[in-house]
Amino acid sequence: MPVGAIVHRLEAVPSTNDAARALALDGAAHGTAVLANEQTRGRGTKGRAWHSPAGLGLYASFVLRGPGGGALPFPHLLPLAAGLAASDAVRETSGVETLLKWPNDIVHRGRKLGGILCEAQSGGEAGDFAIVGIGLNVDNGPDDLPEGLRAGSTSVKMAGGRPVTVAALFDALCRALDGWYNVLARGDKEAVIRAFEARPAFPPGAAVMVETAGGRFEAEYRGLDAEGRLVVVRDGGAGAIALDAVLAFDRVS
Repeated sequence: MPVGAIVHRLEAVPSTNDAARALALDGAAHGTAVLANEQTRGRGTKGRAWHSPAGLGLYASFVLRGPGGGALPFPHLLPLAAGLAASDAVRETSGVETLLKWPNDIVHRGRKLGGILCEAQSGGEAGDFAIVGIGLNVDNGPDDLPEGLRAGSTSVKMAGGRPVTVAALFDALCRALDGWYNVLARGDKEAVIRAFEARPAFPPGAAVMVETAGGRFEAEYRGLDAEGRLVVVRDGGAGAIALDAVLAFDRVS
């Protein structure tokens, strides 16, 4: 079943990821989507809040399962595939060109336009599945953003894109996510990694600040390795860092 063939449309929900997870645990099929007009407790990565005001953004989560009910294909690459899908959908519908900041941010001219939250579960009666949450700022103006987010955030409207409805953007997102998921399902993880690298929020060689459980350190960004992990050079040596080990990652101003 293609992504978005079944859509649960909600007016307000604490979190679309939580709603989609409940559906998955109840046996929801691959591609089932939850689309909300508002999230009252939207979540980003690492427990951060996601500002989700009514009527201004796209707040959607998708149930993804492995082909034939088997294992998920490359679950650690789902944030990258979802970022590509979101970037594609924004460009298709509004004309706004976005870039991708590893592992889960969609940016325009250095400001965050959207984000990804992927949560996977394996085993149990519901089988293996992943919930892919995607939030995009669509009609927000500067005054619609909390003061602390204004300097670093943008929207399709503020980026000067063509007027776009959430419905049209959601339809494009479903098609794009279905396409990139199928690339992974065919086993072509390299295509996803290299496509993600081709839309960099900042280029190889940029100075970055990385935060892990072991602390914060400055390094040189080198791109991604063959598994989609962050590659940085620190103190003369290169090393790859997995997604779940990174607490924060950004370019040094």
